[in-house]
Amino acid sequence: MPSAIRSALSALLLGLLLLAPVASAATDSRRGSGLPVPRFVTLRSDEVNVRTGPGVRYPVEWVFVRRGMPVEITAEFDTWRRIRDWEGSEGWVHQSLLSGNRAVVIVGTTRALRAQPSDSAGTVAMAEPGVMGALERCTGPWCRVEMKGFKGWLTRDEVWGVYPDEAVEK
Repeated sequence: MPSAIRSALSALLLGLLLLAPVASAATDSRRGSGLPVPRFVTLRSDEVNVRTGPGVRYPVEWVFVRRGMPVEITAEFDTWRRIRDWEGSEGWVHQSLLSGNRAVVIVGTTRALRAQPSDSAGTVAMAEPGVMGALERCTGPWCRVEMKGFKGWLTRDEVWGVYPDEAVEK
């Protein structure tokens, strides 16, 4: 094989090897953040456009207007996250509209916010369904939350925004 052809092939091979990490990085960015999916986060803004697909070319299906509301990320595509709220509504939002802060929302019936992680502990406050609060930590079946200035304990099955066996520390 003539040396000119060999040199050209070597240069081509070297070029392909140098481009491989760039192509790999571009592919990785399409996969998302690399964080676990599903996971819970909160809405960062008072108004969050929820789209039918992962991009601005997709129409806005509705607008969330509840800053700090917990949502579950169910899929990722590039900088877009498919989220689900506590009522089961789903759609796509840009990652910049989400925060890693944790929150919960009361589900079911009115719940007693307990002074200690025990069914027999005194009641700090009563929380109606749909009330949101900051999630501080979870120990076993109990989670410490702050709701409307009150701090106390609720069981995981009284709220939406935390998984049954998830370890949560603030």
